[in-house]
Parts: sequence; structure tokens; C-alpha cells
Amino acid sequence: MLVVEDDRLVRSYVLTQIESLGYTTLSANNGSEALAVLDSSAPIDLLFTDVIMPGAMNGRELATEAQKRRPGLRVLFTSGYTENAIDQDGKLEQGILFLGKPYSRAQLARMLQVALREGERQLARQEPVG
Repeated sequence: MLVVEDDRLVRSYVLTQIESLGYTTLSANNGSEALAVLDSSAPIDLLFTDVIMPGAMNGRELATEAQKRRPGLRVLFTSGYTENAIDQDGKLEQGILFLGKPYSRAQLARMLQVALREGERQLARQEPVG
């Protein structure tokens, strides 16, 4: 799992929480660092990224580029600014997985499971039957 969070303290806390749930993590401070990790051979099944990040690339742009490089990569967004994660109609876009900050360890665990389970369902739909 690749965690992208620009705030060092938040990133450290999130990594600790995710690792305590039994997941292996990699981390990046921003979009360009995340793309460098994605370009490596490291196994990554989920991108967990903040929506709002400083620099040239926000979380949505990162997710788009990440999925071009790794088709089928699951994405879970997070933000403390929920209005920036919502489209113009005030609704989350179809198929977007989002976890608002602050969140509990239990909420994090549940959303990670949902994100990974969704990815398994997508793979199952893509596999040819018999």
C-alpha cells in the first residue's frame, strides 16, 4: 500500500495505524515522489492519498496518473476538507472511495477492507470464465 500525505506527522501516524492492521506500507510526501515509487517494481495494491497536496499535482491527478501506470490500482482518498472532495452537485463522484479526516482506526480499517475488496471484485469481473 502506498500512502501519500504531505504532513510528516500525519503521514507517520497513518503509517503506524495501517501497519498495526497488518498491511505493508510505502510512503511518499507528494505526487512526484509517489509516481517514483509507482515506477519502481514495488508491489502496490492500494493508493491511499490525500486529496489536497502542495505542488503541481493534487490527489485526484495523482490517482489518474497512477492508474495509467498501474491499471487496476485501487485508490482510497482522504481529506480534512470534505468540500474539496465533493463534486459541484455536492455528492461524491460515482465509484470514489473517500475517508474524511479525522477518522478512527476502526474507520480506517473498514475503508481499507472496502477498497481492497472492491479491487478483488474488479479483477474477478475481468478474468475470463472457464
